[in-house]
Amino acid sequence: MRPRLSATLIVAALWGTITTGDDLKRQVDGWRAAHETHIVAQFDSLLRFPSVAADPSGVAAAADYLEGQLKARGFDVALLTVPNAPPVVFGSLATPGATRTVVFYAHYDGQPVTPSQWTTPPFEPVLRTGPLGSGGTVVDWTTAKPPFDPEWRLYGRSTGDDKISEIAFLAAFDALKSLGKKPSVNIKVVWEGEEEAGSPHLADILRTNKTKLSSDLWLIGDGPVHQSRRPLLFFGARGTIGLDATVYGPINALHDGHYGNWVPNPAAMVANLIADLRAPDGRVLIPGFMDAVRPETKAERDAIAALPPVEDELKQEFQIARSETGGSLMDAVMRPALNVRGIRAGKVGGEAANAIPIDAEVSIDFRLVPDQMPDTVRAQVESFLRSKGWTIVTDTPDSATRRAHEKIIKIDWEKGYAAFRSDMSSPAARAVIAAAGHASDRPVAVVPMLGGSVPLYVFDDIFHAPLVGLPVANHDDNQHAANENVRLQNLWEGIDAYAAMMGELNW
Repeated sequence: MRPRLSATLIVAALWGTITTGDDLKRQVDGWRAAHETHIVAQFDSLLRFPSVAADPSGVAAAADYLEGQLKARGFDVALLTVPNAPPVVFGSLATPGATRTVVFYAHYDGQPVTPSQWTTPPFEPVLRTGPLGSGGTVVDWTTAKPPFDPEWRLYGRSTGDDKISEIAFLAAFDALKSLGKKPSVNIKVVWEGEEEAGSPHLADILRTNKTKLSSDLWLIGDGPVHQSRRPLLFFGARGTIGLDATVYGPINALHDGHYGNWVPNPAAMVANLIADLRAPDGRVLIPGFMDAVRPETKAERDAIAALPPVEDELKQEFQIARSETGGSLMDAVMRPALNVRGIRAGKVGGEAANAIPIDAEVSIDFRLVPDQMPDTVRAQVESFLRSKGWTIVTDTPDSATRRAHEKIIKIDWEKGYAAFRSDMSSPAARAVIAAAGHASDRPVAVVPMLGGSVPLYVFDDIFHAPLVGLPVANHDDNQHAANENVRLQNLWEGIDAYAAMMGELNW
């Protein structure tokens, strides 16, 4: 059995690895400073593809573009797919003499958009002098003279989630090649096209191409850096499963003066349902929901304790007076969660009518931790609802069903996937931590698990190789929301990180 580091030594490795002024970092920074306009131009080109699930042609065009970018750099490239799935862009490049192979994963699809909520069109990137909320004004990057202000921000869908990772990879590769630096590892690239849709076909694509994708390490380029702006590595991610539900009231909207207090109101029923599922402090009230939760190890607790505090600054940034639970943000991330994504019933404001609505809709997602499984959570939720008197259906109920049951809920479940936490003390993990330290002038924050969901469980289930998360986007990038953006300094630091992983990684 391989000897394991003590908890104290793990924290020292996680927090203390830093080489100020590393030679490769200085050279890469010099190359980048001379090519900032070209890098932003490439980013602009990629962002203009509307690669969201609602636009399959935009997804396909983005895949073709990335395929061409890898081919131009000498990679062997293929588009991996299965029926009804957007392609995974795969590239490979062997390094003579290298004994390790590393897969760099990211995704090129983005969240759906509501253009009316954006200040500028989501697929027409705009560079601003700072955040919109702080008065950032538009900059014409095509005429601006480098070096660009690192606080400038590029706005557009998928900037931070997750096209920044692909651009950082491509620029880092270009920098190494220009500097005459041979990669220290064999490189493989896996860029997915449906992560934001829950990766329903990813497992099939990976299994079909298991031999082609074999490696010694997966680096997952997704998520934001630490809220302190320090570079971050993560060794796991929460799983997820979501549902959309409809609760039914009268077949027609009814005057609430004539029928209120007598005809059940589906909006009130949904409010009561949420209160049954979730306590005010965020605790999930479903019996047995916490039974499978894996306890945190001492090494994980020590790593969390070593993180710099950010809670007071975040309360000020988000303009909130409290957190739902006590403890740190990372303490909350390490627990499962039930999030109410949205509620719809009737009308409000000037469109409100004094009527009982015919139905109400609620959208919910669960963030899972090891060892919770999506199918088990689904069974627990449905059992709990039945115990509360709900009749569960999967299609719109007919008249007979509506008259026979007092509380009807139609549920559409997402597929979901499980959470994952990997070994922070493995040789590969220690090598990644060391390389990340060389790429930064500041300590690297290391966390056992990312708050967001990335399908790490799928990679582990198929390949059983070490997994480490390598996020580069700013924490305030508005991912999954309108006016998504990337701070240029995060892109520059991402280039440094990817260059170190390609040029210095060794174990």
